[in-house]
Amino acid sequence: MAEEIKAQYPAPAASVELDEATREMIDAGVFYGKRKNKTHPRMKGAVLANRGGIEIVNLAKTSEELVRAMNFLKEKTNSGSLYLVVGTQPAAQEIVETFSKTFKFPYVVNRWVGGTLTNFKIISQRVDYMKKLRSGLATGAFDKYTKKERLGLERELERLLELMAGLEELVRIPDVLIVIDPVGHEAAVREARQLNVPIVSLADTDADPESITYAVPGNTKAKKSVEWFLGKLQTVVAEGKSKVQAPASAGSEAPSAAAA
Repeated sequence: MAEEIKAQYPAPAASVELDEATREMIDAGVFYGKRKNKTHPRMKGAVLANRGGIEIVNLAKTSEELVRAMNFLKEKTNSGSLYLVVGTQPAAQEIVETFSKTFKFPYVVNRWVGGTLTNFKIISQRVDYMKKLRSGLATGAFDKYTKKERLGLERELERLLELMAGLEELVRIPDVLIVIDPVGHEAAVREARQLNVPIVSLADTDADPESITYAVPGNTKAKKSVEWFLGKLQTVVAEGKSKVQAPASAGSEAPSAAAA
């Protein structure tokens, strides 16, 4: 099917050659959408064609929305920016975790805990308790407890880690929610909207783009597609942070130069 898809994307001026960005998206499988009967009416503008019952994403629209999302993150990224990244489907988990740890962003790769944002105070208390349990068990602080009591604490830690591992860096309401597949993370999207937290998402053809601040149409089920999307975001976030840090570094060197 890839060759058929390439034929749908002639470059400008009727050239048969595809531009590099489009080839990259095709190779990553970004163009695969959902079945036609699952397509959201408001996402029809992001559909180019239908092949064998599968919607083909218009990669020109994907590029357009990606640019909007990246420009937003360029403006938003600074030394204090906090992004919460969510992707619990198998294709996204490892990539989301790696991306988030690169910038020390909080993340969710198991399942969304209701109230993570709207009941942040309680969730943060549970995260703090999880940290104390982990530290206490690691350092032997609970050795004075009975074996049965320690076993109970270990099981409680396992339960909390399954629910909240990745949220240690969520020290406040995030500036941006980054979501892989808003349909699969409806609760996260709803909470972010309730608190007016901007949402940047890789959204398949079954998503409602009007529910997302920056919805980039594309395949949310393929690992390569998710990798492509977060790779683009990683580049722009890294650039934004480096620009903020550069002036600070230059300023900190000035007194030494003057003293010399």
